[in-house]
Amino acid sequence: MSEPAIYTPPPRSRTADLAAGVLVALTRLVTGAQARWVGPAPGPEATQRVYFANHSSHLDALVLWAALPSDLRRRTRPVAAADYWDRPGLRGWISRELLNAVLVDRGSAQGGREALARLSSALAAGASLILFPEGTRGDGVTIGDLKPGLYFVAKERPDLDLVPVYLQNLCRILPKGEILPVPLLGSSTFGPPLRLEPGEGRRTFLDRARNALIALGGQP
Repeated sequence: MSEPAIYTPPPRSRTADLAAGVLVALTRLVTGAQARWVGPAPGPEATQRVYFANHSSHLDALVLWAALPSDLRRRTRPVAAADYWDRPGLRGWISRELLNAVLVDRGSAQGGREALARLSSALAAGASLILFPEGTRGDGVTIGDLKPGLYFVAKERPDLDLVPVYLQNLCRILPKGEILPVPLLGSSTFGPPLRLEPGEGRRTFLDRARNALIALGGQP
């Protein structure tokens, strides 16, 4: 078996490096969302992982990314919708230059297949990923059924740890349709990692992954 790839993020300018630090500090200040590790906290040499989380706000990717230790943050790429993040101006610059996001097109007929190809390419290069497998924003209370993408990633890379992350209160900090955040406290809780079990079917695996998120959020 070949050795796993070690991801080398693209070089950033000094301006982008400073801006990334400011973005992390600002995200933590506005949301108060520090990381809480229920599972083992990763060390600086942590292996490649896929973090999957509930989705209720445009802040979700920023908060999860900012919660990671700095060494891991540079090697972790959020998967984000191109129709929102790949735009001219500040938002597009943040997604490309600071977050190094994997941008996927949700609108095309081949969107799902193309998205999986981009994820596979990023994983083959050694990057860790941040996924939101519900596929769309929820109400911040319930967690919807998970789309098949997480299962296909797990099936393609059964060697990877899949880490559930429950993001709390972010839909209240930045409600849908609003531009300015409300000063409330959020949280990001990282659970014990999962892996696809031998012979485990898609529905069984996705239900198990969803239940892991529900348990982290303290939902019945």
